[in-house]
Amino acid sequence: MTTLKKLLATSAFTLVAAAGTAQAASLTLYCSAQEDWCQLVANTFEETSGIEVNMTRKSSGETFAQIKAESSNPRGDIWWGGTGDPHLQAAEEDLTMKYMSPMRDQLHPWAISQAESSGNRTIGIYSGALGYGYNTDLLKAAGLKAPTCWADLLDPSFDGHVQMANPNSSGTAYTTLATIVQLFGEDKGFEFMAGLHANINQYTKSGSAPIKAAARGESTVGIVFMHDAVKQAVAGFPITVVAPCEGTGYEIGSMSIIDGARNEDSAKAFYDWALTTEAQNLALEVNAFQVPSNKSSNTSPAAPNMDDIKLIDYNFTLYGSSAERRRLLSKWDEDISTLAQ
Repeated sequence: MTTLKKLLATSAFTLVAAAGTAQAASLTLYCSAQEDWCQLVANTFEETSGIEVNMTRKSSGETFAQIKAESSNPRGDIWWGGTGDPHLQAAEEDLTMKYMSPMRDQLHPWAISQAESSGNRTIGIYSGALGYGYNTDLLKAAGLKAPTCWADLLDPSFDGHVQMANPNSSGTAYTTLATIVQLFGEDKGFEFMAGLHANINQYTKSGSAPIKAAARGESTVGIVFMHDAVKQAVAGFPITVVAPCEGTGYEIGSMSIIDGARNEDSAKAFYDWALTTEAQNLALEVNAFQVPSNKSSNTSPAAPNMDDIKLIDYNFTLYGSSAERRRLLSKWDEDISTLAQ
């Protein structure tokens, strides 16, 4: 019997049958991954389990803010996808509940480490490295030298050519801010962010929007997770993907059950299912190029090879804490967002 069939036989998945003539089981899913992946995951789980899924897609920062705002009367049941830092903050603030899935023994150590650092209130479902991508046609037309490092993006010749998301709404952009601070130290890191600000043409709400803009020819460079840049390149757009020479941070995309979930059994059923090989392999159907957390799941050959990227020792515990996240975002608001462009 396959892992998926075993899960289907568990009590969590029999709640629909147990309901009998009662109201059918349902699940409210908050999703912070790419839209097509969110939709595929929601539809497949609904078809597989018989549990009706109501899915809403928002960025990591927006979802965290929503869960916090709804904490006295939770409307969501489970939060799937998005950078791990806000998931850790939600765990610290008791906005999510402890859960030990029977699937844990099938996961990579980094996924379990994410769970343990949160008191088992979240878990890793995928990982991906931060970087940027650029439109080769626009770069050539502007006479710009191909960038290979973070520092290259500060060159005055890139004025108006760079786009990134706002770290208040985007987990990707918060990871960027935390990465730069860890790479260069806080003082030099904020000097970097100020220099970068001078070349930014727009701060978007969504973390993947900058590379989509680059693919459409609306911006030359987009600072994103590298897998998002790969997605545009594979789709045929003239995008070159860059792992910055100085080193870079990475994310552990996570999943958390919302504390006080109205449909807790459905949330646990989804949680277990989402950690299976079958569920994680759905990523390949929508060209999601993250590294999955289940050791038996497949990774696309087009995905960035994490072993070939110079990764920093990203401090998830510190930068996923409520106090540090609030402090950094406040400093960015005061010192960077107010600067003239």
